[in-house]
Amino acid sequence: MQVQAYLFFDGRCEEAIEFYRAALGAEVDMLMRYGDSPEPAGGAAPPGDKVMHAALRIGDTTVLMSDGHCKGTPAFEGFSLTIITLSEVEAEALFAALSDGGQVRMPLARTFFSPRFGMLTDRFGVGWMIYVSG
Repeated sequence: MQVQAYLFFDGRCEEAIEFYRAALGAEVDMLMRYGDSPEPAGGAAPPGDKVMHAALRIGDTTVLMSDGHCKGTPAFEGFSLTIITLSEVEAEALFAALSDGGQVRMPLARTFFSPRFGMLTDRFGVGWMIYVSG
């Protein structure tokens, strides 16, 4: 069994994919646009160039994402994605890349459980926690 996060960017999915590719070295495993669907969309479908479904590999994890209904108001509340690194240098680089255009909620610092731990919200509103293991 696997549990995977599925994020709805409400019209900014392609921008998010490019940001995570640059910031985290993420790779696109799959991308389907609304216009690629073999079935006609019912109701008010998003524009055909918007992302219906994407699978983004970040390290050993796959994060699923979509533009959703393209209402322009993504809301990522009640959770954070967590990156566990083996080195302080890697944690600092990833924290800096993800916080570009976002908001630092807790700067990377030594804690009782990690040599480096920090929290941020990226430019899309997704919460992240980064810490060094061990």
